[in-house]
Parts: sequence; C-alpha cells; structure tokens
Amino acid sequence: MLFARGSRVRLNHTGAEGTVSELLEHGMISILLDDGDEIPVFEEDLVRIEDYRASLSSKPPIKAKVVKGPSEKKDSQPEFPEYQPQYSILKSLGIQLAFEPQYKADGATEKFSIHLINDTKYDVLFTFSLYLGAVLKLKSNGKIDSVTTFPLGDLLFDYLNEGPEVQFECWQVTTMGTGKKLAKTLKIKPQQFFKKVRTAPILNLKVHHYVLFENFDDPPEKEEDLQTYTRRNSTPLKHTSSSKFIDKHSVSELANFNPEIDLHINSLTSKYEGLSNAEKIRIQLYHFDDFIEKGIRLGVPRVFVIHGIGKGKLRNEIASRLIQNPDVETFKNEFHPRYGYGATEVIFG
Repeated sequence: MLFARGSRVRLNHTGAEGTVSELLEHGMISILLDDGDEIPVFEEDLVRIEDYRASLSSKPPIKAKVVKGPSEKKDSQPEFPEYQPQYSILKSLGIQLAFEPQYKADGATEKFSIHLINDTKYDVLFTFSLYLGAVLKLKSNGKIDSVTTFPLGDLLFDYLNEGPEVQFECWQVTTMGTGKKLAKTLKIKPQQFFKKVRTAPILNLKVHHYVLFENFDDPPEKEEDLQTYTRRNSTPLKHTSSSKFIDKHSVSELANFNPEIDLHINSLTSKYEGLSNAEKIRIQLYHFDDFIEKGIRLGVPRVFVIHGIGKGKLRNEIASRLIQNPDVETFKNEFHPRYGYGATEVIFG
C-alpha cells in the first residue's frame, strides 16, 4: 500500500481510523488515532481510507509500495545481519491491564478477556489476584517479557456488579537481579470501567484500560535479606499455659538465633567435593532437621529455609518433612525479591 505522512488510514482488526504521523523501520508505521492515541502498527494491518471505501464499492484497491523520501548516498559498509525488534516502543505507558469484551451471538457482552500489557523495556515478574468480595476468583503469576502481553483469564460481565478487586504485585528484572516490589489494589467500579476505553498498545484492540505502573525509572532499592524480613514480620511469642519454660540460657540462645538457614552444600561443609548426591542430601537434611527442631524449641514464630531451585528434590524432601511435623502450622514456597522461589517460609503453630 502507498502510505505517506498525513494519509488517512484504517486498522484492519479494529476498524479504528487515524492519520499517518511517521514512517518507522522494519515495516511499521506510527498512527495518530482519532481518539488521540498514537500507536505503532505493522504496514500489513493498515488500509488507506480511500482503498477501504473503494472495496465497499467492489472496486479493487490500488496496489503500491511505501514511498520514502530520498536518502543520502553513503559509503558502502560491510554487511551484517540486521537486528529485528519485535515491536517499536514510541511512548511507553508502563504495566497495564486490558479488559477485552467478548460477545454473545446476539451482540451482548458475555465476558472480558483480561490481558497484562508490558510496553516497557524491562522484563517483569508479577502476581495477579482477582477477588469478588473475600472470594479469590482468579490468580496468575509468572514473568512477562518486555513489550509483550500476557493472558490472565476472564471476567464475566455479571461480575462487574459484585465489586471486583484486583491485587497486583510486580518486580522489575534487571542485570542486578530484581528491583523493589511494586504493589497496587485496583477496585473496579462499573461506571468508571465503561469510561476507560482506548486502543491498547501491542494488542491494537479497543479495550477497557487501566495503567497500573507507569515506569521503573527510579533506581531499585536495596533488598532486605531474609533475616531482616523475618524479624520485621515476626509476631510476639504467644504465652499459654502449655508454653515451655525458657531459662536464661535459652533466652540468650534465642537472641542469637538466625531465623534462616542456607542449605547449599558449600555453606554447610568445606569437604563437599567428591560427595555423591545422596550424601549431599543426607547432610542437608541433617542440618535442616536440627534447625527446625531448634526453632520449635526456642519458640520462634517463623523461619526461612534456603534450598535453591535446581530439580526440586531437596525442596520436596523438606516439604515432606514439614507436612508430617505437628508443630508446623503452614509453610509456603512463594517468590521473595532476594531469593526468588529458592526459599521456603515455615510458620510454627
């Protein structure tokens, strides 16, 4: 098709109309939509308004090529493979939620497909939860790459009247690890929901749209270690009639107790070279059992066990022991900004 700045065009997938504002590289064109948004679109997803109207009159569109202005002649250079980006970012909106309407045969809206959009230059780890009142209806977590979308599930149209609430957490992925946790609670109100309509970046679809976080420009804060995290989240010891008596030696031991243990074999012994996998597991579980027993004896409310990810054999062995321990109230292997999924939090009853 023949496109030039100022040409009136129509998006094939959405029917939105706009004006060509700039010719980009790699077959993409910047379009200023009539609703004021500016988005990049692939050339094959566009048709000129006059060609579209001609097609409605059964007239074939005129075939042509993109015309660019004359370029200066440059000295020949050695040829290298050209880097092909998946998508060109014009104006990043950040981390976004898009609710795409899905229609019944009669044209009524049945549900909304929920998309997570990341048009930043960073990969992001996230946790998404959708509640109706106190009931968790939908949960998803994972990693969304830079300039991509991620399907989260569906929201039924009828649920809009039940006060849906989104709880969202994310961490920027950098070369230094993960950045600080960003958290947001979004209460979806029908009256506002139907006003938040725009063409979503990357999807190029008309959706109900929310911006969760605009950018990650602030430098990542230093993450606290598990010991600091545990002490900050610890609750006072419960004193009941069945509580064990703690003498002054135990008080001193409790004050110096480290509520985290690193079970990587090189942290437990310097003589690990040449050990078989079975011997390594035996040593790791010995230290684990001793650590858990000591935590229970001292009455600490919670501890962290750092086991790494690997193939999951050590983590599974730990989980098996914790399930059978009557003094363990619960345990969870959730994402931690410092250790990812390589640590298990244990809460004693």
